Amino acid sequence: MSLIVQKYGGTSVGSVERIQAVAQRVYKTVKAGNSLVVVVSAMGKTTDGLVKLANAISPNPSRREMDMLLSTGEQVTIALLSMALQEIGQPAISMTGAQVGIVTEAEHTRARILHIETERMERHLNQGKVVVVAGFQGISSTGELEITTLGRGGSDTSAVALAAALRANFCEIYTDVPGILTTDPRLVPQAQLMAEITSDEMLELASLGAKVLHPRAVEIARNYGVPLVVRSSWTDDPGTWVTSPEIQGRSLVNLEIAKAVDGVEFDTDQARVALLRVPDKPGVAARLFGEIARQNVDVDLIIQSIHEGNTNDIAFTVTTPILKRAEAVAAAIAPALRSHHAKDEEAEVMIEQNIAKVSISGAGMIGRPGVAAQMFATLAEAGVNIHMISTSEVKVSCVVAAEECDRAVAALRSTFEIEAEDKGTRGQGRIVAETSPPSPPSALSPFSSTLSTHHSYPPVRGVALDMNQVRLAIRQVPDRPGMAAKLFGLLAQHNISVDMIIQSQRCRVVDGIPRRDIAFTVSRIDGENAQKMLSQAATELGWGEVVLDSAIAKVSIVGSGMVGHPGVAAKMFEALAQNQINIQMIATSEIKISCVVPQEQGSKALQAIHAAFGLAGSEKFVVPA
Repeated sequence: MSLIVQKYGGTSVGSVERIQAVAQRVYKTVKAGNSLVVVVSAMGKTTDGLVKLANAISPNPSRREMDMLLSTGEQVTIALLSMALQEIGQPAISMTGAQVGIVTEAEHTRARILHIETERMERHLNQGKVVVVAGFQGISSTGELEITTLGRGGSDTSAVALAAALRANFCEIYTDVPGILTTDPRLVPQAQLMAEITSDEMLELASLGAKVLHPRAVEIARNYGVPLVVRSSWTDDPGTWVTSPEIQGRSLVNLEIAKAVDGVEFDTDQARVALLRVPDKPGVAARLFGEIARQNVDVDLIIQSIHEGNTNDIAFTVTTPILKRAEAVAAAIAPALRSHHAKDEEAEVMIEQNIAKVSISGAGMIGRPGVAAQMFATLAEAGVNIHMISTSEVKVSCVVAAEECDRAVAALRSTFEIEAEDKGTRGQGRIVAETSPPSPPSALSPFSSTLSTHHSYPPVRGVALDMNQVRLAIRQVPDRPGMAAKLFGLLAQHNISVDMIIQSQRCRVVDGIPRRDIAFTVSRIDGENAQKMLSQAATELGWGEVVLDSAIAKVSIVGSGMVGHPGVAAKMFEALAQNQINIQMIATSEIKISCVVPQEQGSKALQAIHAAFGLAGSEKFVVPA
C-alpha cells in the first residue's frame, strides 16, 4: 500500500461536476489499496474574484486581511470535495492549512513553510479517511496565531511539502495539461510531452516561466527526494515524472528556509578564451561556436557581454588540455569577423590561463536575492577578484585567479557552513554539506509503467521564453574586489532578485582606475526601482551611467545532457542567425543556455530554437480556456 498526496488545481475543481469527477478519481485510488491526502485549490477563478472584491473596497488592502479573504476560497473546495466523497461512500475529512498543521513564517501573502505537524493527519489516515486539505495556506508560528497564505503556486507548494513531511511514496499534481511539455503550447502547438525530467531541469524551466509547476514546489521535491508527477485531471495518461535523488536524513524543521546553499564546487583545470570587438550582428556567435563544435572542442561557460558601439565581446572557458585547440579556432576565425572599422577595432583574441571556477549550489537559492550577493561579499572579504560570473536557479559560478581558488573555497565553506571534507580531485572538486545521494528510483508509480532515469534523452529537453524581464547595464564599474558585492548587496536589500549577470571582458582605464561594465536582468516590475536606486548610489560607489532596456526577451534551452555535446550552443545560435535574430547577451550554466534578444522577436526565437532541436511532436496541444 502506498501513501499518496494528490493536488488538484482550480480548473480541475471548477464546478460541481468537476468536483464529483475528482471524487471518483480519488475513490478509485483508495480502492486500489492506497492512503490518500488530497490538496485542492479554490474553484476556477474564485481567487481572482476575491481579489476583485478587495480592490473594490480598497486600492491598497492590508496583507493580513487579504490572507483572511483569499484563504476562504480553498475552504469552499475542501468542504464540497469531502461531501462528494462521503456521498459515494468514501470516508473523508476536510481540513484547513491551520488544522492540518502547516506552520509558516509570520509573512502575510508570501509565507514560507517552517514545519508540518502530521499527527492529526496520520490519525485520520489510519482510520481509513481521505484527508482533504486546503492548499495555499497555513498558520504563523509566533505571537498570536495568524492565517497566512503562501503566495503564487501555493497549492503546489502545500502538496509537495505535505508529501515530504508524511514521507509519502509520491506526489501527483493534477492540472489541465497532460504533463510537462517541451515548450509553451500556446506558442508551439506541436510541443511534445516529456515522460520524465530531472528536478534540476524542471527548476530551470519553472523559473523561466513554465507555469505548470511552481519553482518552490520543485525545490522542496529536490531537497527531500519526493517523486513528483504532473498529470491531466481529464485522462488516465501517465503524465510527466519529475525525478530527484533520494535524500536521507534531511531535517523537516525549517522546511522552506533551511540552508540555501548545500555545496561548494571548484575546478582549477580551466582557461578562458575571449574574442574582443566582434561585430554586433546576427550570425557571429553561430559562426564561432559552429567552428568550435566542428573541431570537437567542448566549452563550459559562455558569456557575451552588452554591446558597445557596433561591436561585442564573447568569452568562453575550456579545460586546460584543449586550450591550444580552442585558441587555434578562435585565432583562425577572428580575421573573418572584421567589423569594417579601423584596424584597432578588429576582433582580437585574448587568452587567460591559471584561472579557476568556484561555485555555490543549492535548490534553496530560489527567490532569495541575498545569496549571490553573500557569495560576492565573501570573495571580496577574502581579497578575491571576480573575472567572470555565471548564474542559474541552483548555482552561481565565478571565475577567479587559480592561485586564489583555495582561499575562495575556504571562505565560501565558512560563510555557508559547508563542513564536509573535499570530495573531489585537484582538477575538479565538490564540497558538500551531506552525503551525496544515490540515483533516483526507477519504479515510481503503481499507476504508470516502470520508468528508468537512464534513458538516452536528447541534450535539450525544453525551450522557454521569458518576456517579463528588463536589462540594466552599469557602465565603468571599478574592477576591484567588493564591487559586485556592493552592487548586488544593494539589490538584495531592496528584495530584488537578479537573473542573468554578465561582466564585460574588456577592461579600460578611466582616471587611472581599471573599469568594466556589468549588465544583469531583473523582473520587469523591479526595473525602474532598481535603476533609480543604483543611479543614486553611482556617485558614492564610483561607477558610471545606469542604463535600463525594457525591450528585451530571454530565450533559453535546458537539458542535463548538454554536458559533453559541443554542438548544442552552436545549433541554438545558428537557429537564431538563420532567422536574423541578433543575440544581445549570452549566459550559460551546465544545463542551461540563455540568450537575450529583441523583445519583438522573442516568440520567433522560441519557435526557431524549438524546431532546430527537433522537439516538436505530431500531436497538437490546446490549452484550455
